[in-house]
Amino acid sequence: MEQNDDLLFSVEDGIATVCINRPKQRNALSISVSNGLARLWEKIDETPEIRVVILTSADCGTFCAGLDLKEAARMKAETGEDILTFHRDAFQWRMRRVKVPIIAAMTGHVAAGGMLLSLNSDIRVGLAGSTIGITETKIGRGSPWGMPLVWMLPEPILMEMVMTGDMYPIEKLEKLGFINYLEADADAVRARARNLAERIRDNAPLSVIAGKRAILTAMSVGCDNASETAWHIYRDVYASNDAQEGPRAFAEGRPPRWTGT
Repeated sequence: MEQNDDLLFSVEDGIATVCINRPKQRNALSISVSNGLARLWEKIDETPEIRVVILTSADCGTFCAGLDLKEAARMKAETGEDILTFHRDAFQWRMRRVKVPIIAAMTGHVAAGGMLLSLNSDIRVGLAGSTIGITETKIGRGSPWGMPLVWMLPEPILMEMVMTGDMYPIEKLEKLGFINYLEADADAVRARARNLAERIRDNAPLSVIAGKRAILTAMSVGCDNASETAWHIYRDVYASNDAQEGPRAFAEGRPPRWTGT
């Protein structure tokens, strides 16, 4: 495991785990964490053995409280610059381009930048009884990162969340389909995420990567062009050795041996 005090990273059996480790600060996104995440997304894409990622944080009752506001105030006072000036990728756009699936194992409340990390993940496991919200209007900031939520949540709900800045029971968003699973405690959240990661890892890697890319592309280009664009994305999958290995393994009554080629 690599450890940089406030951000932990490890890879085991094809599953990468990224853990924000700032429990005393409610896992807030400091400059160090934000820039560390930006580097990790690139590292993950450069590591072929990684098939899936679990994003989680140290247990403290909050998955991520968003921007480190104390650091923001200090940096403004010391440098005269807004804190985002020091973030390599303040809104984690690079995270949305990670090739392999990202599972958010959210073991507590999710606010502001925590919601950013949640929506940039592909599958979400939350803690029952926790809360979730887009709280930027309460501190005079903004949520330009939230535009993909237009395709993920009903517009009236999103309008209310963005404009009130209130926190909502996570059960509300689970009923709307934004959260895949809710679990009773932090260990169960991590266990569910691990189970999902193992199931994804064991599938044909090219198919998984193309599946993620096709769905996100459809969100971006709209339904009219989605089918044709998705076919171009999947073309290499159908031409791969794994595309032949799947039917062959089925016919031979054995587990497939994926090569990712």
